[in-house]
Amino acid sequence: MFAKLVQRLGLYVQLTRLDRPVGWVLLLWPTLWALWLAAGGLPSPLNLAVFVAGVVLMRSAGCAINDYADRDFDAHVARTRERPLAAGLIQPREALAVFAVLALAAFGLVWLLDPLVLKLSIVGVLLAASYPFMKRWHHLPQLHLGIAFSWAIPMAYAAEKGTLDLTAMLLFAANVLWTVAYDTMYAMADREDDVKIGVKSTAILFGRFDRLIIGGLQLATLLLLALVGLRAGLGWAYGAGLLAAAGFALWQQWLIRKREPVACIAAFKNNQWFGMAVFVGLAVDLAWK
Repeated sequence: MFAKLVQRLGLYVQLTRLDRPVGWVLLLWPTLWALWLAAGGLPSPLNLAVFVAGVVLMRSAGCAINDYADRDFDAHVARTRERPLAAGLIQPREALAVFAVLALAAFGLVWLLDPLVLKLSIVGVLLAASYPFMKRWHHLPQLHLGIAFSWAIPMAYAAEKGTLDLTAMLLFAANVLWTVAYDTMYAMADREDDVKIGVKSTAILFGRFDRLIIGGLQLATLLLLALVGLRAGLGWAYGAGLLAAAGFALWQQWLIRKREPVACIAAFKNNQWFGMAVFVGLAVDLAWK
């Protein structure tokens, strides 16, 4: 019985992608950007702990509801057909239960913070729950994901400052564009299968202009982040971080030049270093003051 329990837990780990941390890392970096900017340096220990735990919980919950929504599609896509739900190793109701438990746990953490954070978190849960179904209706599910992945930014500002400002909104916009860029790279890996089964994505929408548009999104992201730095009075360290991030963006363009699925996934994963570069520059700059 113990062996079966361990096997079941292993399937839930796969369902929630806890064995593939790149997803929550991509969600974590902009959350840390916002916390550090709002606090003008190291944020409060409570806010930091709640948001780090919330990132892991909500990303895991999002994966569970995503696999529930895509359970019929995933079986026809080479990269996803071995996922536990698509392979029939767990039942749809189990995925829904995992989503509910994780989302409620994250929601419970928010009660420890400013009341404005609680109000914003309701929108965050709705965004996370609705995103997986967008690919059935329009070609911009990556934009929906970008908003969902960026929602922690206004929440972090609300937690640290009790209010939102223009800097928070600029950071939010930058992260939305960055998310659309890297998730389009991810979608490029599945483009042929998605066309066959009728799933919509920006990779399909952009077509042969995909690399050009991704490059434009990356450039716009960096420009908005630079504007954030100007408004926050940041200096050389932050600028160095943005320069390093630009280098990673160029490397990603090189990786996707032939649109090969494996290379597109590698470019997607490389964005964790983009996010880290921005954070390190930001944290050093604020600590230097």
